[in-house]
Amino acid sequence: MSFPLFHRPGTVVFLDDDPDYLEMLALVLPRQWHVKLFLRPHECINYLQQEPPFWEADAWNQQQLVDQWRAGKPLIPQVLGYWSKYTERYALTRVCVFDYSMPAMDGLTALGELVDWPGSRVLLTGQADEQVAVRAFNRGLIDQFIAKQTPDISRRLIEAVDHLLSTPNARHAQIWRATLSPEQNALLRIPSVGRELAAFASKRWVEHVAIGDPFGVIGMDARGHVSWLQLETRDGLKALSELAEIEGVAAGDIDDLRHGRKLANLELRQAFGRGDPVQLNAAFTLGEEANLLAAVFDVNASHGPDPANSYQNWLARQDKRAVQG
Repeated sequence: MSFPLFHRPGTVVFLDDDPDYLEMLALVLPRQWHVKLFLRPHECINYLQQEPPFWEADAWNQQQLVDQWRAGKPLIPQVLGYWSKYTERYALTRVCVFDYSMPAMDGLTALGELVDWPGSRVLLTGQADEQVAVRAFNRGLIDQFIAKQTPDISRRLIEAVDHLLSTPNARHAQIWRATLSPEQNALLRIPSVGRELAAFASKRWVEHVAIGDPFGVIGMDARGHVSWLQLETRDGLKALSELAEIEGVAAGDIDDLRHGRKLANLELRQAFGRGDPVQLNAAFTLGEEANLLAAVFDVNASHGPDPANSYQNWLARQDKRAVQG
């Protein structure tokens, strides 16, 4: 599936024994990344070895939301509560980048110490070490390797890390796939749908979760603003328009719903106890088959997390990319 069902920012860790190289990275890496820089292998290894219990706790928290949904508790308010409460989720390291050639311990040996750490691994090599990296990649010990002699190394490194940051976490995807029906799962697996959803999400949000009840994607931008991308098949328009009639929606709007020109936020509204007004927003198609419709609805700030706990504000409170050790 090209569209990640669950996505959020995370920390990127760099280990290199060259302080000048780390200082250069601190200047050129994207400002929206949370970066930790290490000079000494043992300090970096110790830092990452402390993370697996927190990864486990976070996965357990996510699973609890799904389990409570199975027991009848609406998903959307639960997701918003999770975002509000667990702000340190951003601190979990998603990608680590280790230099291979270091005097105290080579990068591959250092990576071998991270037995239970679940993130992605990148190895930086010198020209003489590339065969080592190829063998490590073929054995599944690393996810990427990049030669330091690569022209425009900074751009190449940023592209590689960005790709790994956007790669779905298999365990998180498994947790949230359980909320999707087989039909919904099949729709999101259509390549053209997945590509368009991924492009939409990357432009609008830093964090999102796709769910099946109701069917859509709840997302949050860096400032903490939450919106809902409602998804609807053309076959579901009849039921949506009938529900809208019961809610007292005007006849002209009902016609727009029946023909897929608009979608209504009825299920989103229901998740919050029907206190919000009914809204109808313009619909657009997703995918080449044009069978899946979508519409965007803002989520009232009273339902969302405190903006003080947004990713942007969390990032501003962190250390300013100081080299560790």
